[in-house]
Amino acid sequence: MNKHHNLPSIFVAMDFDSIDDAKNLALKIDPNKCGIKIGKELFTSSGPELVKWFHDQGFKTFLDLKYHDIPNTVSKACKSAARLGVSIVNVHALGGEEMMLSAKKGLDEIQSDTLLIAVTILTSHDEKSLQSIGLEKGLDESVKSLAQQAAKCRLDGIVCSALDLKNIKDLMPKNFIYVTPGVRPHKTNDDQKRVMTPIEAFKAGSTILVIGRPITEANDPNQIINQIYSDFPAD
Repeated sequence: MNKHHNLPSIFVAMDFDSIDDAKNLALKIDPNKCGIKIGKELFTSSGPELVKWFHDQGFKTFLDLKYHDIPNTVSKACKSAARLGVSIVNVHALGGEEMMLSAKKGLDEIQSDTLLIAVTILTSHDEKSLQSIGLEKGLDESVKSLAQQAAKCRLDGIVCSALDLKNIKDLMPKNFIYVTPGVRPHKTNDDQKRVMTPIEAFKAGSTILVIGRPITEANDPNQIINQIYSDFPAD
């Protein structure tokens, strides 16, 4: 378990479009060793009932919908997520400070212990793609600026590539959490442009690793999870 917030250090990305596929995978893994990340594909197809089912199985959940809308809408969405009982919910830092402050205020109003984190720059982006959408600061400076805004708004942490941590961790609050996708036990060629192995990410300062296909496509998902933990240095 994670030292902060009593959460597992691995969240499995349930990137399915089918309730049955998601449930079948969940029944193969240990809720004491990992949480479940529910993204847009699965939530759109299966909705809140599946989130509740995961909770009934003992899993902590991260609702990864990256809310990015007007402040009032995002605040209400975060409240709805918290009432579902998810452990982590996220917003997109590009929505700006007013939106992030509103989201935080909404969770505070209902005295929720759901963690609120912000996505900085998606791990599918590289310098070239950032320039094409007009973010001329560049990758490192954009991530740093957005992370600092999230901290200023009293969010609990950020989603970022583990490769970004060396540039920002010293600037962030002590108990800030760093949720890092783009983690692969072995180097691969897929749609994640900025990746690290689990042990590299952990050493860089990641708090929670989000891992999808290497676990969900494995013949024995638990074996992969146990192998990742076995590589971690002892506390």
